[in-house]
Parts: sequence; C-alpha cells; structure tokens
Amino acid sequence: MDIKTMINKDFFRNVRTILQNARNKAYASVNFVMVEAYWKIGKQIVEEEQKGKYKANYGEGLLKALSRELSEEFGKGFSYANLRNFRQFYLTYPNFEKCYTLCSKLSWSHNRLIMRIENENERNYYLKEAHEQNWSVRELERQIKTKTFNRLLSASKALESIKSFSENSEIYNCIKDPYVLEFLGASESEKEHESELEKAIIAYLQHFLLELGKGFSFVGRQVRISSETSHFYIDLVFYNYLLKCFVLIDLKTDKMTHQDIGQIDMYVRMFDDLKRGEDDNPTIGIILCADKDETVVRYSVLNGSEQLFASKYLRVLPSEIELKKKLEARHVLRPLMIKEDSNQE
Repeated sequence: MDIKTMINKDFFRNVRTILQNARNKAYASVNFVMVEAYWKIGKQIVEEEQKGKYKANYGEGLLKALSRELSEEFGKGFSYANLRNFRQFYLTYPNFEKCYTLCSKLSWSHNRLIMRIENENERNYYLKEAHEQNWSVRELERQIKTKTFNRLLSASKALESIKSFSENSEIYNCIKDPYVLEFLGASESEKEHESELEKAIIAYLQHFLLELGKGFSFVGRQVRISSETSHFYIDLVFYNYLLKCFVLIDLKTDKMTHQDIGQIDMYVRMFDDLKRGEDDNPTIGIILCADKDETVVRYSVLNGSEQLFASKYLRVLPSEIELKKKLEARHVLRPLMIKEDSNQE
C-alpha cells in the first residue's frame, strides 16, 4: 500500500497548518525588525546630516558613501535611492511609536508607497486599509492612484446635510463617487447597454468587489422582487456585513434621470418589505450611472434619504490631475447649494 494512503488526510492538513503558521509568524517577525531597522537608519542619516548643517552636497555625499559601504558588506538593498527612502521614512514618521503598529504589519514595499502621501489622515487610511483588507502592493498602488480616500471623502461631502450620516460613520467607508472600472477593459467612447455592463462586472466580479470596498459580498444578479401583479429585476444585489444590510445597484449607461431615482427608491422599499431580515439594517440603493446632474440630485429624494445614493462610474483610469478636477468640482457645487438654501431662508 502507498504510504500516502496510509496516513490520515487530517494529519497531513494539521502538520501543514502548523508549518504555514510558523512561516507566517517568522515572516511577520522579520518584516517588523527590518521596517524598524530602516526607520532607525533614516534617523541616523538625518541626525548625521544635521551635523553638516543641512548642506545639500554633504547630504548627497554622505548617502553615496554609506551606500558603497553597506553594499560591500550586506549586498543589495542599500542603493542611494533606498537610503533616501529610509530618510524619508523617518521624516514622515518622526515618532515611530505612533505608527509602528500598522507600519510593522506591512511590507517595506507597502510603506514605501504610503509614506509619499502628504496628508496624514490619508496616510493613516491606507495604512489601516492595506492591513485589514490584505491588499497586495499592486492593489495598494491602484487604490492610491485612483484616490480611493478622496472618493470616499467626496461622497461624504455631498451627504453632509444628512443628519443621521454622522451617526452611521460606516457608510462613509462604503460609498464612493466616482467608481473606477478600468479593469473592465472598455474605452471611454464605447457605448454599451446595461446588460453588457452587468455581464462585464460579473466577469470581473473579484475586481469589482475590491473597487466597492470592504464588507461587500455578492448575492445575485437580476434578483426578482414581485408585487401581486408585477415582477421587477434588480441588476446587482450585494450584502455588506459591516453595515449589516443589503445593497442594491441599478446600472445606467446613460445620464441619470429622475425616473431612475424613483425606480431605485421603489426597489429599496420593496426589498425592505419582502427580503430584509429581522436583524438587517435598512437596505441601501445605489444608482451607478455614466453621468448625473447635481441639480437633479439636489431636488430629488436622494437629497433627503440616508438609503439612496447616486455615483458615477469611469470606464478608464483617469490621470491624477483629471480625477482631482472631478473631485474638486463636486466640492465646489456643494457650498453653492448650501448658500442658495440659506438665502432662501
């Protein structure tokens, strides 16, 4: 008899788990030690440069000399560029005790990307999310490039008039505007039907879930809800275990209309009545559209409901400048609306 068939499969599985856990702990331990070491090296470099009274030529010469010495003794990893990164790491986090909990749980490649972000709140967001969501370096790079933090912030700015929004802070971390769907491979000028967009999203469901954000799980497509006389089909249904509620997505490849808003409002009300469980929070509805009119948003039930949202989607990955302009445009519109409302009072 083959020796493999003689040994219980659970035995193999248990031994494999022990070894895997040991390797993971060893990797985490080594990673923490190295990240801490890079911070300490950065501190030493800055302190030595200060003795040279911040002279640019002195700092550059110091790093080049240090790079030669370290490379001869320790091998790769201590290039002039890397030493500059160590210095930047220290300058970004001069008090390592405040950030070591998250920094030490991420690889040096993760930290190298995040430390270049100027805004402290934005840095803290990516540190936390990269660890909790187990983002790869490539995924973290995409999240930073598509300004995920700013897109979440943009959604919250647009909803600041909703009093209950601040009481339900988890929504802040789950709704984006716009959503970036460059992974679908469609061009900006390409015109598709809602059903084609839906099929593409299903084909790239894993990517779409990452873009949606944390807490989302897929429930179904073309989910039917029925009244006594009619059947209605919801494009995409998800459940968010953080919000503890269903999330309905209605896809629109054209500009959103007030009829679309009425439709998602009806879907949410019917779903709450027919599908929502006793322990579930109220259902959320999102119109994911190619374009929208902020005036329509302002004068519709979207502006007074904590359950309904409208977000644009982008077919291609915009440049940082283009995305920044889109986000800034939303922030400009909102104060104007508030000012007009106050004048009317």
